[in-house]
Amino acid sequence: MEILSSHSAPCYPIVNSRKPVSDRRKPKFDHGYVRSELWPLHNHNHNHNPSGFYLNGHNRTFKSTPIRALKADEGVIDAKEVLEDVTKRRGSIPKVLIPGLPDDSRGEISAPVSSGSWEWKPKFNVHYERSGSKKNGAPQVLFLPGFGVGSFHYEKQLKDLGQDYGVWAIDFLGQGMSLAREDPTRQQQQDGDHVDDPFWGFGDETEPWADNLVYSIDLWQEQVAYFIQEVIKEPIYIVGNSLGGYVALYFAACNPHLVKGVTLLNATPFWGFFPNPARNPRLAEMFPSAGTFPLPLRVRKVIEFVWEKIRDPRSIREILKQVYADHSTNIDKVFSRILEITEHPAALASFASIMLAPQGKLSFGEALSRCKAQDVPICLMYGKEDPWVRPVWGLQVKKKLPEAPYYQISPAGHCPHDEVPEVVNYLLRGWIKNLESQGFVALPLVDDESGRFDVAKDLEYVRDGKKRSVRVQFYGSETSIWSRLTSYFNTQFQNVNIKFM
Repeated sequence: MEILSSHSAPCYPIVNSRKPVSDRRKPKFDHGYVRSELWPLHNHNHNHNPSGFYLNGHNRTFKSTPIRALKADEGVIDAKEVLEDVTKRRGSIPKVLIPGLPDDSRGEISAPVSSGSWEWKPKFNVHYERSGSKKNGAPQVLFLPGFGVGSFHYEKQLKDLGQDYGVWAIDFLGQGMSLAREDPTRQQQQDGDHVDDPFWGFGDETEPWADNLVYSIDLWQEQVAYFIQEVIKEPIYIVGNSLGGYVALYFAACNPHLVKGVTLLNATPFWGFFPNPARNPRLAEMFPSAGTFPLPLRVRKVIEFVWEKIRDPRSIREILKQVYADHSTNIDKVFSRILEITEHPAALASFASIMLAPQGKLSFGEALSRCKAQDVPICLMYGKEDPWVRPVWGLQVKKKLPEAPYYQISPAGHCPHDEVPEVVNYLLRGWIKNLESQGFVALPLVDDESGRFDVAKDLEYVRDGKKRSVRVQFYGSETSIWSRLTSYFNTQFQNVNIKFM
């Protein structure tokens, strides 16, 4: 195991490898036909193209892939039904064969994975895993986990992508294997009796190293920044799922010089229930605990009741069943690792601190706006069947960043990197190649170099000797108003039909 320690402020020089906007290759826009990979345009005469539409003052016919427009008031775009309708009318959706994961049983060598421990501050031990190499200028990719899991959730990325890149995954402080290694509080002894509490964090006094410690999104953002500067020591591509997506975006907004690109995997757009003192000092005074140690005893009873419900193996199984759209996915390893974490004596207090921690100094929307203003490249990959972070959230990001590639994967739930790692790894490789080549290599699945138009393809791969297929919808930077209106009215009619069936 690799063990690193650093308590001082970072001093390693970081070179900003991101090119200014003017140095990047500008997309070439063809002001002719709005094309889609769903079908080719063979007839450019609008008089013989009844499904196209004609604009007064222009001598061109425009056709674009129909996508699902706003559904009711939620703004959910659901492309599946429209794409099925298009398939019936125009033929099958193109299929793309992509590589599967390395299969050791077939002699395919995966990248070796090693574990490490980095002591950020005294008693602040951060667990991480890594694969691949930093030699030959290979891009470095850092993965951030969602709430309740850790670096183990990225095993399929570490073993596969580690063949091409330097790949890192860390556990946030207070989670995974970055839980405290000793009690952040101590009990006052009376009459020489020692109080033996199976749960840490509820003592009478705070240990000096844990003063002002709160497991908050601000802490995790700072943790990531120091880890990159002191351990990786060069700008990185950062990928985050769920909570990790928010942290990745927050970090990039505060440290654009350390980021080459951000990928959001079903990123949660909010975190924390209580006001941040820096944003709302008066309101924050009403919540004096704010997740610091020692945690109030009055809080312990409520938190402990909730904790016992959550840590129940049946609850963990049920939650995993909800967030994985494909129930044939083997979740045994993820289940056992989560269960192992809940048995740690620091787990309850860490959970309580997280639940009581204030919101971040930057909201998700503010972080997004900063990234946009600072020209941080962002890519979106969202599982369509996520019951928590619905497609509407990804599309809200896409609305603010029209040029950002947005891939909607189906079937896939809240954790597409673990459920369909073949697809996510394929898309990540393609996106990184696109950025590294400054746009000379096209985005994955996109034949039109501008990335303006919608594309749907079925990605096929082999897993455990069986062929599987996943549909990926790429949303371009432009979609015709006509398509959105048509899709919207189609949705409304379908909803009415469902109600009366």
